[in-house]
Amino acid sequence: MAGLTEDHPPLGNDNINEEIKHKSGKDIVETGGGEREMAPPVGSSIQRSTSRPQLDLSGAVIKGNFEEKDPTILLPNQSDDISHLALDIGGSLIKLIYFSRHEERSVNDRRKRTVKERLGVSNGNRRSYPILGGRLHFVKFETAKINECLDFISSKQLHHGGMDSHGWNSEAPKNDNAIIKATGGGAFKFADLFKDRLGVSIEKEDEMNCLVAGANFLLKAIRHEAFTHMEGHKEFVQIDHNELFPYLLVNIGSGVSMLKVDGDGKFQRVSGTNVGGGTYWGLGRLLTKCKSFDELLELSQRGDNRAVDMLVGDIYGGMDYSKIGLSASTIASSFGKAISENKDLEDYRPEDISLSLLRMISYNIGQIAYLNALRFGLKRIFFGGFFIRGHAYTMDTISFAVNFWSQGDAQAMFLRHEGFLGALGAFMSYEKHGLDDLMVHQLVERFPMGAPYTGGKIHGPPLGDLNEKISWMEKFVQKGSEIIAPVPMAPPGTTGLGGFEAPSSKGDTLRSDASNLNVGVLHLVPTLEVFPLLADPKTYEPNTIDLSDHSELEYWFTVLSEHLPDLVDKAVASEGGTDDAERRANAFARAFSAHLARLMEEPAAYGKLGLANLLELREECLREFHFVDAYRSIKQRENEASLAVLPDLLMELDSMSEETRMLTLIEGVLAANIFDWGSRACVDLYHKGTIIEIYRMSRKKMQRPWKVDDFDVFKARMLGSGEKKPRPHKRALLFVDNSGADIVLGMLPLARELLRRGTEVVLVANSLPALNDVTAMELPDIVAEAAKHCDIIRGAAEAGGLLVDAMINIQDGSKEKSIPVPLMVVENGCGSPCIDLRQVSLELAAAAKDADLIILEGMGRALHTNFNARFKCDALKLAMVKNQRLAGKLIKGNIYDCVCRYEPAS
Repeated sequence: MAGLTEDHPPLGNDNINEEIKHKSGKDIVETGGGEREMAPPVGSSIQRSTSRPQLDLSGAVIKGNFEEKDPTILLPNQSDDISHLALDIGGSLIKLIYFSRHEERSVNDRRKRTVKERLGVSNGNRRSYPILGGRLHFVKFETAKINECLDFISSKQLHHGGMDSHGWNSEAPKNDNAIIKATGGGAFKFADLFKDRLGVSIEKEDEMNCLVAGANFLLKAIRHEAFTHMEGHKEFVQIDHNELFPYLLVNIGSGVSMLKVDGDGKFQRVSGTNVGGGTYWGLGRLLTKCKSFDELLELSQRGDNRAVDMLVGDIYGGMDYSKIGLSASTIASSFGKAISENKDLEDYRPEDISLSLLRMISYNIGQIAYLNALRFGLKRIFFGGFFIRGHAYTMDTISFAVNFWSQGDAQAMFLRHEGFLGALGAFMSYEKHGLDDLMVHQLVERFPMGAPYTGGKIHGPPLGDLNEKISWMEKFVQKGSEIIAPVPMAPPGTTGLGGFEAPSSKGDTLRSDASNLNVGVLHLVPTLEVFPLLADPKTYEPNTIDLSDHSELEYWFTVLSEHLPDLVDKAVASEGGTDDAERRANAFARAFSAHLARLMEEPAAYGKLGLANLLELREECLREFHFVDAYRSIKQRENEASLAVLPDLLMELDSMSEETRMLTLIEGVLAANIFDWGSRACVDLYHKGTIIEIYRMSRKKMQRPWKVDDFDVFKARMLGSGEKKPRPHKRALLFVDNSGADIVLGMLPLARELLRRGTEVVLVANSLPALNDVTAMELPDIVAEAAKHCDIIRGAAEAGGLLVDAMINIQDGSKEKSIPVPLMVVENGCGSPCIDLRQVSLELAAAAKDADLIILEGMGRALHTNFNARFKCDALKLAMVKNQRLAGKLIKGNIYDCVCRYEPAS
């Protein structure tokens, strides 16, 4: 008896069928290995060609850019500065990858140059050719609508990227016969169409080479790329690069190819089966009359395979066959009931047929994959190809089969970019793109509202033009599909879309496919580094709050939704309150609300979700709708008000004893940290008094012992005991938080005390604005103003290169008290209230090499992220609690509760 189940995959025979050949234009699902009879040689290398970008400079103008400090040169007749384009043209879908460039421009900033020189930051590139920062975009089209793909390429001028054999020689003559890389059967079938419509020639890349190259890159470069999927639960898997190989890559297209991958460019096709996506779609079309693959999948979600499949219980009168371990629900024979029942095809429900067929093929693929993994001693199996399509039940079925046959010894894993493996491999076949040299910390994935989400699906291709995005959001509202804050909450155990229960491996209930796993835009930032002072980068996890806890998720989504109207008001005001600003702000609100609704339905849709990711998404969404700095005017007012009272505060501090001053300084940092426009409790305070009044009230309400109180340990390290004085720290990194009182009355006086003790101080601030956080661009001016009232700050700022561009009016005119210990400012490499220390700026990484003290300030940087982080040097974490969920279940508190956590070097 061959069989399988509700509980067990089918007991197929051991003979693995040969893979069928690809019939051009006939298959609807992406071809897996079915398109190649011959296995590529083991260790075969990818042939590379060179490329040269062609830029249309007509009508060029200088225009400010919200993502960069320096103005961008706008090329109105060339969309996006494209340098590379590659495609995987399958029978069902065209997968397109293109790269939009953002060249690094030299910054004529004497302050920044001085800091770089002092920190030993080299401007030289570690590679033998320039690696350009930019974005990697993923787009897909139906192959049947190939003209839409061609129109998209033409509209963005992707075919004018200048793909030719002249390399990077800018003086080479323009080659009208541009070449683009492509793989898949359509690279042959549609070559003439690309030539006729776009004037480009297709250079065909080997499909297997591309699949492996794409998979290897993703598994090495994307932190949350691979995941398991069992009984509806998705869990991302972090893979050590040193332990990646060997693995089995199962590509499920029309047919199925199984590749044993031993390294970069080292693989062999070890097996395959002709029973794949083409089988499911072909038989399904014949049996159900469905007109598309997705329609067939959707049909399966309403099916009951027991109406078609013969179960063990059907044979044994409802009983188990316990002697050989088969339950009554085991599928003895897929479609077996059709033998014993006197029914015609039309007597069976198409839904039941579709589900039975899906289970039969998915179980079969899972079993054959495991047998091959067993054959080569492989524990890790990755499944890719657009047969899977992010479909929850398909993944559950394959996972169950692998888990069952291996008795839990092998794992089925899936990839978020599963359908783009071939296209990515083709893209990498271009020479000198630099992708193969990039590391995980140099890639940032972001999710613009470029592919509108509604009705449970992502609608593409991406909307690139701002007006197009705004118009779409307005139409979205007009259609009555408006998503407004607060975000609708789905009860636990449902997807929030359709109300299906969470899927079970036994298939008793199915869930709607809450759209495919979303794929964002990969930002390539070669200047990002891992923070060198992390005690163990491999185990470091920045997020403190576990958003897999539904109550935590619901709480934070509600907080973000309730804060949205205030943020919209600030955004409009920052742009002068114009009609255009109001229109963009409303579009931002709807877009961000749509993101929140999407994530509430499927928290893992954008990868592993943490609070830092949510806050980063909000800031990116603001920038997407061209809001440079929503709190700009507020920050300026608060800075001016705080600087006005700074001299009195410094005079008061100088009159204190050393021990009293140290406590007062820490209290000052905690009290000043209350000024946070991201907290509803703090926003309410702004209506009750001035900055100084709130600051004084905050200091009075703080009572020791604090929520976390390690001050005495920190004081002992700083001041010592008795006559024995400890050595001062060599260099301190102060991760600052908010503008206004927070930086001026809190962190600057603390920095001044460290300078007084002979410690170099590096103020670490955001690269981009986020709420009212101070940025690295704003800090030098604040320091320059503070230097007018303080010899110590003035001398340190001069030594650190912060005052070289500033006209300073020193009140006492004396430089005798100036000290050579430098005060410097570096950017952290991010634009969020939180910080992921696996991705910091090159300057910060350089500054950290000689640092022996880290001070993390604020809820975002010290509590919501990095509260549990361990460092190779001393670390002090300071924050005032401003909401009830301080750090999830770890710490809860109320406003005015304080955290002062000190940890000596690990």
